[in-house]
Amino acid sequence: MKFAPEGNPFIVAALLLAIGGWFAAAQFGGWVMTALAVTLSSLTLFILWFFRDPTRKLPSDGTAVVAPGEGRVIDICEIEEPNFLQTTARRISIFLNVFDVHVQRSPVDGVIEHREYRPGTYQAAWLDKASEHNEQASVGITTPYGKILVRQIAGLIARRIVTDAFEGDEIKRGERIGLIRFGSRVELFVPLHWEVTCAVGDRTRVGATTLARLPVRLEP
Repeated sequence: MKFAPEGNPFIVAALLLAIGGWFAAAQFGGWVMTALAVTLSSLTLFILWFFRDPTRKLPSDGTAVVAPGEGRVIDICEIEEPNFLQTTARRISIFLNVFDVHVQRSPVDGVIEHREYRPGTYQAAWLDKASEHNEQASVGITTPYGKILVRQIAGLIARRIVTDAFEGDEIKRGERIGLIRFGSRVELFVPLHWEVTCAVGDRTRVGATTLARLPVRLEP
């Protein structure tokens, strides 16, 4: 199992605290010290689990547009996207709870031609207004079949968005885009003429689940 490098300070700190807790339990004994050591060990396991970055197998179908985030699809709608697509698009919103993988990956092959960060509030990520008001970062990718936008949105607990992608970069489907810490929302905007293959309530696996399909089949 790989871990996102952003988690290293948290993992090291948690491990040191857990080791210290068990050392104190061994030195002083008592149920209080033992309970503290168990609690710190559980926190360490949670942090390791949160920052996991598992390798995922891409779909064999070259037309598959894969999920940029891992979680549950909470909304699919048509909405105006004025910043990069500059037209009406179909938005697929994915809610990530604290137990989901929090690394984001590119849904398609393309060139990054848009990158924007916008500060905001930290409302619950499953609320519709979070898409408009919360802290967020957007990455726009141009493909031969149209433009798409991936938006990382901080949530109620999340206070840190990391975006690895920069304008001018060529990116492959499944490559890492970034990470959001501790509960969040990821949105994918695709052109209306692309077929959407997911539904509200579906669970997604980042870089593996097909959310949509390109309008024409890629050449082998």
